[in-house]
Amino acid sequence: MTEELFREDSYLRECDAVVVAADETAVILDRTVFYPLGGGQPGDCGTLSWNGSSVAIVDTRYGEDGAIRHLLENGAALPADGDTVHVTLDWERRYQHMRMHTAMHLLGSVLQYGVTGGNISAEKSRLDFDMEDTVDKEAVGAALRELVEADRPVSFRWISDAELDANPDLVRTMSVQPPRGKGKVRLLEIEGIDLQPCGGTHLHSTAEVGQVRIGKVEKKGKRNRRVNIHLDD
Repeated sequence: MTEELFREDSYLRECDAVVVAADETAVILDRTVFYPLGGGQPGDCGTLSWNGSSVAIVDTRYGEDGAIRHLLENGAALPADGDTVHVTLDWERRYQHMRMHTAMHLLGSVLQYGVTGGNISAEKSRLDFDMEDTVDKEAVGAALRELVEADRPVSFRWISDAELDANPDLVRTMSVQPPRGKGKVRLLEIEGIDLQPCGGTHLHSTAEVGQVRIGKVEKKGKRNRRVNIHLDD
């Protein structure tokens, strides 16, 4: 398995690593700061460099047995197994994802309904809620901005699979369950606002979300409302 440095510190922007395997499309490293696609959050992009060479990492995905595949641009030169390399995030893009992901947790705390889906991007993000009610965009937007301005700390901790099973109300998502089987589950906590399993990358404080607004609200079914959010820098 690749050591997931981003789980312990979302603000790491680069690291040295050793190549475990490489093929014509991807490189697997023994450790990485790159987040792989999952939980609605896109995989990271950036660069991989070694011995004077540098290639673009265009996406990051999970492979077999917990390995993380750093997908490379077409036709890129490849390091050899055992080479020491340096990987550097496209930090601006990643930080936008962190802001969006934390904002989505805040939105979920305002709209207290089951979550049926979600997606994050740097431009806009959305959550789907199991609800029939009409969304008051002005009121929800005001509540969201108030939580941002409250500057609440964001942190995480680990609990066991058994602890999660004993506390099923921690899980807000209806369509996807947190991964089990590794013996522990990562809990995200926004002090006094939210506590639920999440493996994504997040901010240190809600204030870092910045200017956020409610975008289009879509009716996707009798009991499904899609709420889009945007960041206004």
